[in-house]
Amino acid sequence: MILKGIAASDGVGLGRAVCVREESLDYSQVPYSGKETEKARLLAGIEEFGARTSAMADRIREEVGQKESEILTGQIAMLADPFMRSQMQEAIDAGVCAEAAADSVCTMYADMFAGVEDEMMRQRAADIKDIRARLLSILLGTAGVDLSALPAGSVLVARELTPSMTVGLKKENVAAILTATGGKTSHSAILARALQLPAVLSVPKMLELVKDGDGLIVDGSEGVAVLNPDERTRSEYLIKQKEFQEKTAALEIYRDQPTVDADGTRYSLYANIGSAAEAETAAQSGAEGIGLFRTEFLFMDRTSLPDETVQFEAYHAVSKIMAGKEVIIRTLDVGGDKAIEYLGMEKEENPFLGHRAIRYCLDRPELYKVQLRALLRAGAEEKNIRIMLPLVTCVEEVRAARDLLEQCKKELAEAGIPYDADIALGAMIETPAAALIADLLAKECDFFSIGTNDLTQYTMAVDRGNAKVEKLYSPLQPAVLRSIGNVIVAAKEAGIPVGMCGEAAADPRLLPLLMAWGLDEFSVSPSAVLATRANIRRWTGTDAALVTDEAMGLSTATGVEGYLRASVNK
Repeated sequence: MILKGIAASDGVGLGRAVCVREESLDYSQVPYSGKETEKARLLAGIEEFGARTSAMADRIREEVGQKESEILTGQIAMLADPFMRSQMQEAIDAGVCAEAAADSVCTMYADMFAGVEDEMMRQRAADIKDIRARLLSILLGTAGVDLSALPAGSVLVARELTPSMTVGLKKENVAAILTATGGKTSHSAILARALQLPAVLSVPKMLELVKDGDGLIVDGSEGVAVLNPDERTRSEYLIKQKEFQEKTAALEIYRDQPTVDADGTRYSLYANIGSAAEAETAAQSGAEGIGLFRTEFLFMDRTSLPDETVQFEAYHAVSKIMAGKEVIIRTLDVGGDKAIEYLGMEKEENPFLGHRAIRYCLDRPELYKVQLRALLRAGAEEKNIRIMLPLVTCVEEVRAARDLLEQCKKELAEAGIPYDADIALGAMIETPAAALIADLLAKECDFFSIGTNDLTQYTMAVDRGNAKVEKLYSPLQPAVLRSIGNVIVAAKEAGIPVGMCGEAAADPRLLPLLMAWGLDEFSVSPSAVLATRANIRRWTGTDAALVTDEAMGLSTATGVEGYLRASVNK
């Protein structure tokens, strides 16, 4: 049986299923022992959670890596938030036990983040669900999941892979990971890639179909798993496994190499990140800069607005880590699928086309200026920060943002606070409107960065979360390709640099087109840096131009995809 899911961590693994079933966290029989007793129980549980989690983080730091350990230290910080604790205590005051209080508050926060479309934002929901489960387990006195004694050749099958599960996990005994939830940027995917284990996530009804001891093949590159395969299939995948291992080893030669094509033409290869902690991973991956720093986490990881100091410290940390390399920081992209309760944003019938991103920020200038001042200050030392505006649709938005930026410069100068007076201001081209007036925007901006995820969605009028129309969601649609090409040409004619920070920047099928059009900078996930560098080196300018001419003469996405796939695999 073939099981299909999301390709989250490359490679092929073969073994026997070990299914991780969630323990019962039923607290319906726990009596209410009075306010003071329940609050004391809650506080003791939170303290125990912190101690256990800190110990887990130390072990993961030693066995897996610093970035992965920060998933757990981040959970400690979340549960330490005074507002979250006070909400739990208020629930106890209302007459519920510590378990019910923890459950209700954690569930409320998890639901808030779960409604967000952005996969990285949804990880906050996964974090809080993990906090909830482990805190309830501590309060109930039940045993947690222990995977330290897995037999060799185990395929780990679970609803999701949480950081706490990996504590004590012997990597050499695990062949692959299969989960029922999660996406490419989920904690499950991050941990699987850090452990260098093949993983397929979000397999529907997986826990109903797979039983302990079942034979499994997991192809993390293609996003498929084979349940109880025959010998012929096993043999085929063993060959594929060996080929992948050889190919991965060969990529290491590109780690410290420049990003050039076969003619020696230089490109910039950057990484996308969502937090200051991820900048370290990006630097270690061989990235030459940061092409997209999403700042939403600074706002969503808390119950009140981050002040200027908090923001400055986060931006300054990334600037220092990437000293001498560009850091493009996107200003607050809130609204749409990213609702933040404390901002008091009104519910809208169509939030994706509503009061969000640059529109919201320009209407809240005092809030926006806090972020702009923090960015200006953070760039004072290294002079490597560039500011990018999200969801731009017209020239007026860029001009209004630049006016606010100038006001912030004046305020900082008057206060005698150092700042980067020459900081660059650019636009993220992710709407059809911006693509159509790219020539006009290029006169107002210092740089462009193409966000293919939203540009594809809006150009094709497709809800990418709707399975019935998902087939239309492809950057290889002729309409999307024409938009991308026009944006790059407009930037080149205006003499400003243009990059791409959407997922398409790492798509080997698109590389020859982007190179032929003159894209300056590719920004990809840290794990895709080496493969993208290797793929760029395959192409000469002449070959890329020939492939581009042929591809742009085709009239359907299917035709373009087939032709480019064949061209890439030659």
